[in-house]
Amino acid sequence: MCLLLCTCLFGAQPNVVLIVADDMGWGDLGCYGSKQNSTPHIDRLAREGMKFESFYATQAVCTSSRCALLTGCYPNRLGLGGTALPPASKVGLHPEEQTLATLLRSAGYRTGIVGKWHLGDHARFLPPAHGFDESLIVPYSNDMWPVGYFVGDASRRKMYPELRWIVDGVPFGAIDDWTDMDNLTVMQGFRATKFIRDNAGAGRPFFLYLATSMPHTPLGASRDFKGKGPTPYAETLADLDDVVGYVLAALREKGVENDTLVIFTSDNGPWLNFGRHAGVTGGFREGKGTTWEGGVRVPCIVRWPNQVPRGVATPALAANLDLLPTVVAACEVAGPRRPIDGQSLLPLLKGEKPAVREVFTYYYGDKLEAIRRGKWKLHLPHTYRSYDDMKPAEHDGAPMKTQQKEIGFALFNLETDPGERTDVKDAHPEVVAALKELAAKERAALDAGKRPVGRL
Repeated sequence: MCLLLCTCLFGAQPNVVLIVADDMGWGDLGCYGSKQNSTPHIDRLAREGMKFESFYATQAVCTSSRCALLTGCYPNRLGLGGTALPPASKVGLHPEEQTLATLLRSAGYRTGIVGKWHLGDHARFLPPAHGFDESLIVPYSNDMWPVGYFVGDASRRKMYPELRWIVDGVPFGAIDDWTDMDNLTVMQGFRATKFIRDNAGAGRPFFLYLATSMPHTPLGASRDFKGKGPTPYAETLADLDDVVGYVLAALREKGVENDTLVIFTSDNGPWLNFGRHAGVTGGFREGKGTTWEGGVRVPCIVRWPNQVPRGVATPALAANLDLLPTVVAACEVAGPRRPIDGQSLLPLLKGEKPAVREVFTYYYGDKLEAIRRGKWKLHLPHTYRSYDDMKPAEHDGAPMKTQQKEIGFALFNLETDPGERTDVKDAHPEVVAALKELAAKERAALDAGKRPVGRL
């Protein structure tokens, strides 16, 4: 009887494929307006699903964003705000935190991760300790290696150890040179499609988290795309899109396309000081590492045949910390024991509500730098990295120098001014006062619920 019950339950549960690109800008995909980059497979996802126009990475940096994605929490609640953990970090995601993989595996899902992890590289913090049955990962960003940003660059040689693959928690081989970097996306795609083929139709649903290392610099592209695009970034993106196509083809080949919830997004906005090796924001201000829209507003597409309407673009406010409660609700599994900050988007995806989230708070590190309610965004006084007026680097692929700038209280209407160019605080003092009060309440609520970071 129990086996029959489980079979019936699993038959009703979708598979889940969560694809997260690294440093992809809001304006980098064809379906988001790019005229330069070729992304036909991701564009097809948008035609067959729902595209979010106002979707946010919870913080505009690698570790913090991935923490929010997998836990449904603001990362500074868990001690991981504003960081990209280095090799041999003494901290990481606390083993007692329940990730999306933990929750799904507890409900009978087969869980796998392929790609970038960046939540701690000690065994205590790696994917096997956080709910993943199978894992083939790069433990942190692909620029944390000794080879540099371009051929001949020695600037990082003494900064980092070799960049290792880690398979099911065990180091296995390394990404040693530019040939390995060029093949990185293809290798990750190969393992992702293998996971699908091994687990589709195997008697229980699966969850695949494909976190591509690209298009984070240093860029790489396989021989099918290398040297054949208008920019190195366009070549890398075409390579990544091709891998997405292979993943979608594997779902169709195994007959589970209509039973699989597919989500595509990016961990933060583009790293603009890398020029032709970086993406674009689509007109939003600033980029990665900031709480301006260019740093945190990212693409997000959700396809779930027969559940999510096709070809819909929604202006609804949402963030990557909302994905855990959304997937949990879609899969009808138990949610986390501890409080989280995310809100399920399932009513929005199914057309039952026009919006779910009204408020979003923009943290960097543990500093609350801005708050949004509806169309209004109030910046609080803070310093920030600015990509304005950069001088070209001496070598293509090397980073340009950014500037430090300051902003005081500033109010923007994101409906009429999504580029945050016109401060209207003097015309709307009542809105400023209300948002200041809301910011104080949000700050106090998060502080009251902070939990310890994982430590060695």
